[in-house]
Amino acid sequence: MTEMLARSALYVPGDAPDKLRKALDRGSDELIVDLEDAVQHANKPLARDTVATWLDALPETPVEVWVRVNPGEEREKDVRAVAGCPGLAGLVVAKVEEAAELHELDALLTSLGSSARVVPLLESANAVLNAREIARGPRVARLQIGEADLRADVGVVPGDDERELLFARSSVIFASAAAGIAAPMAPVSVQFRDLDAYRASTEALRRLGFMGRACIHPAQVPVANAVFTPGEDEVARAQALLARFDGGAAVGLDVDGRMVDEAVLRQARSVLARRRG
Repeated sequence: MTEMLARSALYVPGDAPDKLRKALDRGSDELIVDLEDAVQHANKPLARDTVATWLDALPETPVEVWVRVNPGEEREKDVRAVAGCPGLAGLVVAKVEEAAELHELDALLTSLGSSARVVPLLESANAVLNAREIARGPRVARLQIGEADLRADVGVVPGDDERELLFARSSVIFASAAAGIAAPMAPVSVQFRDLDAYRASTEALRRLGFMGRACIHPAQVPVANAVFTPGEDEVARAQALLARFDGGAAVGLDVDGRMVDEAVLRQARSVLARRRG
């Protein structure tokens, strides 16, 4: 059975119980409950308790729930607060700089008896240049870029087409493919009023190789879902290819006479992993 890939992941502040109560009904495939940037420092202990209590009472749901944890001294406190919660899919780990941090986190999670996966958030030039090693770290499910901090670190001022960010984005996509992990989720956009512009940027990110998008506002979710949901014709072609070739000959021709190899079949499996319904 093909593992489903998330098309959207909605950020929700960890210290906002009213937003947490509504979060599962927003239509996103995943939630990222935030203990980091969305929470003021004085509220972080309260946010940990709020999120842990919410996770413990989480009903059965197809929505995967991740928790973004802080860097530095706050990280272990966050992890200890939520690692044992049955509703936790994994941790989005803010401001990861090198793979050694993931080995430390793996040791902590193992000591707590947690099977949580991790998504390192790359937010600096150093992190992007270390993407290949980070992608191969323990428990890594996929990578994600935190572009607000990255822009500040590098001094990038993107134009309308955001080509200034192409190197960082492609580096993370290539590192993920080289490590054999899932394609990264596209970075957030602050654009939630002009949804046509948001759709255009999301479609460009899909063409680049991202396989879903993180969202900061519920209005962005249906757009991300639509962009990353394959069409019926695309699904039908993928199904036909896999029915004919998967598990059989290594190389062959499809019904249109085009060459089919394992790379083509991988793309077909990715299509089926993003369909819904």
